[in-house]
Amino acid sequence: MQRRILLPSALAATLVLAVPASAADSAPGAPGMGDPYYPASGNGGYDVSHYDLRLKYQPQTDLLEGTATLLATARQDLSRFNLDFGLKVGEVRVNGKKATFAATGAHELEVTPAAPLAKGAPLSVVVKYAGKPSELKIDGYTAWLRTPDGGVAAGEPESAVWWFPSNDHPLDKATYDISVSVPDGTQAISNGVLLSRSSRLGWTRFNWRSNKPQATYLATLAVGKFDITTDKTAKGLPVLNAYSLDLGDTAGAARASIERTIEAAEWLEEVFGPYPFNALGGYVPNVPTGYALETQTRPFYSPRQFANGANVSVVVHELAHQWYGDSVSVKGWKDIWVNEGFARYSQWLWSEKEGEGTAQELADYVYAQHPADDPFWKVKPGDPGPDKQFDLAVYDRGAAALQALRVEIGDEDFFALLKSWPAARADGNAEVGDFVEYAEEISGKPLAALFDTWLFQPSKPAQPTGGTTSARAARTDAGAVREPRSWKQIARTDTVHEHAGEQRGR
Repeated sequence: MQRRILLPSALAATLVLAVPASAADSAPGAPGMGDPYYPASGNGGYDVSHYDLRLKYQPQTDLLEGTATLLATARQDLSRFNLDFGLKVGEVRVNGKKATFAATGAHELEVTPAAPLAKGAPLSVVVKYAGKPSELKIDGYTAWLRTPDGGVAAGEPESAVWWFPSNDHPLDKATYDISVSVPDGTQAISNGVLLSRSSRLGWTRFNWRSNKPQATYLATLAVGKFDITTDKTAKGLPVLNAYSLDLGDTAGAARASIERTIEAAEWLEEVFGPYPFNALGGYVPNVPTGYALETQTRPFYSPRQFANGANVSVVVHELAHQWYGDSVSVKGWKDIWVNEGFARYSQWLWSEKEGEGTAQELADYVYAQHPADDPFWKVKPGDPGPDKQFDLAVYDRGAAALQALRVEIGDEDFFALLKSWPAARADGNAEVGDFVEYAEEISGKPLAALFDTWLFQPSKPAQPTGGTTSARAARTDAGAVREPRSWKQIARTDTVHEHAGEQRGR
């Protein structure tokens, strides 16, 4: 609470100071953010502005030791609050003073400060911890991937709880400093810009900084032995790509794909507007999984994405997320279409640019491939449910919805919309309804019915009216619609984010 303090009149001032709330005034922060898909994710009562992580990791034993400092603001009078975290904690301090703490639920760290906290008060939380992330299973799931020479943190919708305490929901974004000490000869890859590296007594410390708001699941860490390439874009943006030294016969295809990151990002700037962050790149660790993830500024790619040769389409997909998903993040996980529909559609636009099939031809092919009784049409991309969050329909039907919008409002308004939306919502969050309203504002057309048909009805939409006459006539006959040349490469990314489904048995 706030109390008004009157100073002597000679000072001619009245100040409002935040003072500690009384125990009677304060209440615990909520143990979840209120997301219906993941009720236990995130926490209420405070907002984090910055994470400072100082870590030490031993690849041989998988032992991670850390000190995390969170800078936050109390959003209510707080008697206690929760952090999302799973490793063993040794000490917690709040505003410099020791706090009591307890592990509760599947991944909750319940913190009780020495004195209640007032609404609006600045808050510093220091957590000291240690543990082996690979041994932590939550509902049988892990987002920490062991490799022959280290470990990787990369997972959606959550991965932070395996390596740092946080308010683990996209609604609470923050900046990051991530400092990691690893044995000499081993590298630590993370988000943003590598500020410095130094060696001492057999250990090398890497200091990384992300200076734009970042959701917790987009924070990443990869420790191992990598071949690292560096460059700069024409605008001077630092580029860092990293490849495990043990990628086997996928190494060439991975490099042939990811070394086109600058080219793909420059083209995406033409479509979506200026690149939103301070660094660019990607990394490929030696992991057995098959997915990729849009970890901010430095996407994660599994070697299996390149098992059948170069795959620039997946690079385009993950880079598109830097605008749609990273800079503009979901308000809740039901809004996943605002991420995935656009990332998939960027692949269709890349295909169109490369002369391997237009977006309309790809939309026609999707429409024809799935008859009316196909379960594909039962999934609602605008609110698919947690068990269908990464279903193929969210991607393909979601992209087809954008093509239907393009036909409805015309190319001029459509591409103005794709470029202005990330600028209007930069560094923030949005839901499906926000995009619908914005599309109506840009186009001047009522679009609620179109979006309802394509995103929320559990049935196959009526035959679209766009495209060529021959294409329209053939849309209901799968055999009559020719497969676009780009289709097989695009389809190789069908499992691009299926990690959550695989690991959680969804």
